[in-house]
Amino acid sequence: MQQPIDLSHLAARAEEDSNTSANPHFSSVLDARLSRRGLLRSGVGTAATAVFGSLGLAACGGGDDAVATPVVDTGALSKLGFTAVPKGMADKVTLAAGYTATVVYALGDPLTASTAAYKNDGTDTDYGNRAGDHHDGMEWFSLGSDGSASTTASDRGLIAMNHEATTDETLSSFFLHANGGTKTLPRPATEVDKEVAIHGVSVVEMKKTGSAWAYVQNSAFNRRITALTEVDISGPAKGHTLLKTKYSIDGTRTRGTLNNCGTGKTPWGSFLSGEENWFGYFTRPAGDNLARGNDKSVVALNRYGRAEGAASRHGWETAGTADIYARWINAKTGTSADGTDDYRNELNGMGYIVEMDPYKATSRMVKRTGLGRFAHESAAFSLPKAGEKLAVYMGDDARNEYIYKFVSDTAWSAADANPTDRLATGAKYLDNGKLYVAKFAADGTGQWIELSKATIPTTYTAYAFADEADIRVNSRLAGDAVGATKMDRPEWCATHPTSGEVYFTLTNNSNRRVAPTAGSSTQLAPDSANPRAYTDMKGTTSQQGNPNGHILRLKDAGGSAAALTFTWDVYVFGAQSDADTGLVNLSNLTADQDFSSPDGLVFSKSTGICWIQTDDGAYTDVTNCMMLAGIPGTVGDGTKKTLPHSSALSVDTFIGKAPTADTLKRFLVGPKDCEITGLVETPDGKTMFINIQHPGEGTKMADIADPTKYTSQWPSNAGYGAGKRPRSATIVITKNDGGRIGT
Repeated sequence: MQQPIDLSHLAARAEEDSNTSANPHFSSVLDARLSRRGLLRSGVGTAATAVFGSLGLAACGGGDDAVATPVVDTGALSKLGFTAVPKGMADKVTLAAGYTATVVYALGDPLTASTAAYKNDGTDTDYGNRAGDHHDGMEWFSLGSDGSASTTASDRGLIAMNHEATTDETLSSFFLHANGGTKTLPRPATEVDKEVAIHGVSVVEMKKTGSAWAYVQNSAFNRRITALTEVDISGPAKGHTLLKTKYSIDGTRTRGTLNNCGTGKTPWGSFLSGEENWFGYFTRPAGDNLARGNDKSVVALNRYGRAEGAASRHGWETAGTADIYARWINAKTGTSADGTDDYRNELNGMGYIVEMDPYKATSRMVKRTGLGRFAHESAAFSLPKAGEKLAVYMGDDARNEYIYKFVSDTAWSAADANPTDRLATGAKYLDNGKLYVAKFAADGTGQWIELSKATIPTTYTAYAFADEADIRVNSRLAGDAVGATKMDRPEWCATHPTSGEVYFTLTNNSNRRVAPTAGSSTQLAPDSANPRAYTDMKGTTSQQGNPNGHILRLKDAGGSAAALTFTWDVYVFGAQSDADTGLVNLSNLTADQDFSSPDGLVFSKSTGICWIQTDDGAYTDVTNCMMLAGIPGTVGDGTKKTLPHSSALSVDTFIGKAPTADTLKRFLVGPKDCEITGLVETPDGKTMFINIQHPGEGTKMADIADPTKYTSQWPSNAGYGAGKRPRSATIVITKNDGGRIGT
């Protein structure tokens, strides 16, 4: 029997680092760029000029209000209309004054009329018909009074939501099981089946009756997608040998979607879900390199975090010999030449942007391989312009990974905003196009480098790409080949609804050092784009590097989605307010604004407010995770600053215009041990839904029988549901005077 393995999902998510290429880090180009441009770009724009204008959206069809346009702000929004929330560590959701939050949808809630109420004691079953765990990114899809698709209905709609993972200490997702589950291998099938089912996606109807919101338990729209649901493969890699498995010998389908994090909403009204850290769910046993003949697949597996001997996160492969468990063994065990008798290629079926039509409960999800394969977070579209191509911006959430852009071959047609077949429209725009990776230059510009056979240098010998499909499946390796710029964990991205500038959260980096350890392949010196390296105390624990993160923004040349060049800068740096403003708190944040580890990022289409959500482990000795509202300026509106780290190291950086008390402030603080993630608004901007993920995850498995030892009892302590075990949940936020959120 294998010994217990500590595979904390937090460690796996934060520390995956498989990029050993010699490509320059983002940090290596900023210094020269910023020292050259100095103050030339300061004063270009203001927050007031960035957040204004109307945003007319075509209807998605049907409904009694389908031809109307959403309510949007028609003038400049220069001031946030609420009082900042102080930092806090209470086990509750703390909101700005004048707002109310109510729990509406939590782990285990039944989605069908026949599914039993959730007991929340570890005895529940039927998770394929219940809300999944770790609520994450989500999107809103309005329903008219007749149940058809709408763009403006604000009292009824569907939420399509990711269920990223589950709370675990050692192997077992212990809050799901009566006794906390097993801590050793092999895992019982009854436990594994629950854990597999709580991953994936849910679609749930939300309806307002009077002033109260609730989910509709028996809605015909409700559905669950799990890690076992059949999913189609589309785009360049459909039918490719790299996708062939025992389950799909023709390489056109796979089972499930896994570790879904950020989301996107297409201009044609479908839902996009990003598959992030899927690799940790698979094991690759010792001896597999030799079994594969040490072929190029070994190079690809190493690059995607599955080196030989890698253990799986939950041990799902140990639950039995059935095919649903064997698929988690990513190894060559058969004798076929193409992998159709084993699961050596199973990993290649994960890591994509997946599209769903939330309005059609019987439709299948589709993995859009054209958008590349990596640790996807969200997917942000360029502003649709008739006759111009669409772009989709994406980040690869791991240390030293890349920022990508996909540009459709087909120019946008406004008629496609109202399609009869959303997935066919998705194929039109997402299956055929060019995939680019970002390379940042020292002068404040950057290039989008196409990933194709024609652009792979002949001098690159680490991996031999067979064809264009191979490049999409192994996008990381293609990025290595063309010299893309290494970034500090690109997480969510979002497009400003009027300027079209694209914002990326770069959440943190634990490997910054003023004097990197000799011989280290991961430690990096501070530089212009990542200028902070310091010791941060969390209680009595010393944290090294730059634990606070920042938000990058870029603007494509000429405002064109198909542009091959862009300009960029840093919008805001996360920091503790009392940190040294000369070396750490570079955006001069106050106690009403300070934050760490930005993750979720969403722009309101109603108000233009930038909502920033945190997933933090560095500042949680002072405050629980939080959500802030910001009114950002524009690329290039800041100033240059020199950071004198030592006599041997001085770093110039360029910082966006400092936020004021009116343009950045804390709106919400969550309960203990949670992450704040996911955000959608109704089209009128008067109702907001956000997710509280994994409250109480600091609880020890040994304490499962004693609720007084849970680090959180939310949402039961907020009056929602049975039992005291903490549950990921969605809350609905409204303004007490009925107005728009944040104004």
